[in-house]
Amino acid sequence: MLKIPQKEYVAIRQHGEETYPHECCGVLLGTADGDERVVTSSARCGNTRVDSPHNRYHIDPKELVRIQREGRDRGEDIVGFYHSHPDHPARWSLTDLEEAHWLGCSYVITSVAKGKADLTNSFELAGDGESQKKFLDEQIQIV
Repeated sequence: MLKIPQKEYVAIRQHGEETYPHECCGVLLGTADGDERVVTSSARCGNTRVDSPHNRYHIDPKELVRIQREGRDRGEDIVGFYHSHPDHPARWSLTDLEEAHWLGCSYVITSVAKGKADLTNSFELAGDGESQKKFLDEQIQIV
């Protein structure tokens, strides 16, 4: 389960609207306890994907390391990632799975239809390693 404050939930959906028709992306920070991840903050990232930013995203590794360090200074860990799907359902794609590497983290996807955030879903990246990873549907609880 992913628990996320209303403020952060709204912020990631707005981010998708602001970057439309390109995908937005960002990091979810907080704490994890077993299968439950509790978001305490989020960090917007620039989509560094230049070949197809309308249907792919990439977070610069240097930016990710900076966000991780700043989060740790505040007692937060990376508990997930988010991105948008412009004019596409809020379901993971094969590319999303191939490019996801943080086992045990939540991957939140918001569909943005004609510039307006629609459905937001979350998926946990589970498995015993890179070759066995899979996305599992995950409940979102707005707190």
